[in-house]
Amino acid sequence: MTMIPKPPDRRALEQEQFLRILSREEALARFEAALFPRAIPSERRRLADALGAALVEDITAPIDVPPFDRSNVDGFAVRSGDLSAAGEGAPVRLVLNGETIHCGTAPALQVAAGTITPIATGGPLPRGADAVVMVEHTQPAGSQAIDVRRAVSPGQFVSYAGSDIARGEALLRAGTIIGSREIGMLAACGIAEVNVARKPRVAVISTGDELAQPGEALAPAAIYDTNGAIVAAAIDENGGEAIFLGAIPDDEAKLEAAMRDALAEADMLVLSGGTSKGAGDLSHRIIGRLGQPGVIAHGVALKPGKPLCLAVCDGKPVVILPGFPTSAMFTFHDMIVPVLRRLAGLPPRSDAKVSATVPVRIASELGRTEFVMVSLVEGREGLIAYPSGKGSGAITSFAQADGFLRIEALADQMPAGTEAEVTLFTPHVRVPDLVIVGSHCTGLDLVTAQLSHGGLIVRSIAVGSLGGLAAAKRGECDLAPIHLLDDKTETYNTPYLVEGLELVPGWRRMQGIVFRMGDQRFEGLGAKEAVAAALADPACIMVNRNQGAGTRILIDRLLGGTRPEGYWNQPRSHNAVAAAVAQHRADWGMTIAPVADAAGLGFIPFAEEHYDFALVTARKQRPAVQAFLDALGSNEARAALKRAGFRPA
Repeated sequence: MTMIPKPPDRRALEQEQFLRILSREEALARFEAALFPRAIPSERRRLADALGAALVEDITAPIDVPPFDRSNVDGFAVRSGDLSAAGEGAPVRLVLNGETIHCGTAPALQVAAGTITPIATGGPLPRGADAVVMVEHTQPAGSQAIDVRRAVSPGQFVSYAGSDIARGEALLRAGTIIGSREIGMLAACGIAEVNVARKPRVAVISTGDELAQPGEALAPAAIYDTNGAIVAAAIDENGGEAIFLGAIPDDEAKLEAAMRDALAEADMLVLSGGTSKGAGDLSHRIIGRLGQPGVIAHGVALKPGKPLCLAVCDGKPVVILPGFPTSAMFTFHDMIVPVLRRLAGLPPRSDAKVSATVPVRIASELGRTEFVMVSLVEGREGLIAYPSGKGSGAITSFAQADGFLRIEALADQMPAGTEAEVTLFTPHVRVPDLVIVGSHCTGLDLVTAQLSHGGLIVRSIAVGSLGGLAAAKRGECDLAPIHLLDDKTETYNTPYLVEGLELVPGWRRMQGIVFRMGDQRFEGLGAKEAVAAALADPACIMVNRNQGAGTRILIDRLLGGTRPEGYWNQPRSHNAVAAAVAQHRADWGMTIAPVADAAGLGFIPFAEEHYDFALVTARKQRPAVQAFLDALGSNEARAALKRAGFRPA
């Protein structure tokens, strides 16, 4: 009898990958409990190298600062009793002593009764003097005397020894972060070196067969290693010393050897990739062989970032971040930065926060704390937070967003109109001078380049033509780029305007069918004939566009209600359509001529569409809007648009 192998239990496989999904708070608490308390290694550094480091001991002042009584002004050292009767109408004449006291000059003569000694700002007060009179209140009386027209009180314009810092005074406490002011205090006391927390050395390894390093040629199906660079930079930003060890392929023996070498040299190990459920994800399995206690948490109720793996191997923290860049950076900043800063002796991050209104509903997964990146713009009644929709694999989402908002695990959405707290990525946010929300086009970058070079901040948010119109109606932007064809009037854009919006002509761009050169199903045909040929071939796969895009309206008109294979593949950009065709994931789609040309694809013209701008009339006189209108009509922008394949209106 032949025995049929029993298939592996699905629950067991999932248990191997994600033993238990923990809340963010529980996962972080377990991780920190396995690492702390612990002694923070220290090192002695020169002041010039101590900036940003944390002191590991209290520092007391070894001297008085200033170390002597000194003058605060340019003037004359005097005995205040000699000038008790001085005034503008009754000056007191004093005899000049035979020295002038400069900075760094020790006085040689005593100021006796009836005498006066010239002194510079910072000069040591001579014996016998108890005050300084400003030079503006004196008048020479020949070469040997000075008339003083102002009485002075004892101690006037004098800084006494130790008045700034007293010998033995607590100068700085352990844990203080050394900045430029602290360096100034230490230098004033003559302290040249300090004991500070040693930066933890953090090894960084990227994993995956698909990774190439920036500067290398990109093979088919390969991507550049984004995480290695951004994780290393984030480590340096938060008090660590990153040691990037490159990308390791999905080979268990090679990866284990690299991880062992990293732990032997570094204080901490951070990997990206290899922690999810894919067959090539090896990192978490290796951890159990590297030291105790091993995995602390594998799977955290975060979005993005669920596959995060936290471990401790013989006292050293090991972190495996998700492979997608946005997931990796969110989990790093939220879960790893607190631990890294403690290892570096630094206090917790103090992130700036602002309140902003969310203009659209944001759906969320119940049971997972979700972080949503947002871009901030100025609305009618305050800040508006536009969510980024690029996904956890998009590095530009993290780089271009102003901050993020948090949706709690018990909520399945954040309703439109919610007043939300936004955590900023930088201490201060500068609201853009010009806000453009709608359909994106590479031609737009050519026009706004002039504004950016002139110092204006331009924020362009791609939400499609209809999304841009909605934002313009709500007063959330200055301009909404649109290219919408009205079926009834057969005209572009104007029928979609409402009161409060006016049309600014932009440029014309040719929409058409894109295909791989040499595909005989399309060569030599017009657009309508090409679509008919595609529909007649069941093996011919299309790539569509997202709802709300002007291009989608044209496609649906050509299809006449049919839904061919690939119809539900709906990317949000012209470039994505071209990439799908070029990479043989689809056979045809619709894009604009410049994109097809850049991708080396065949192109069948269909319709010249109008890419125009719905301008919010109430914002028309804003300086940034006027600058945009000037740039749009400039010879420089028109020439650039023509070179790129567009026809200025």
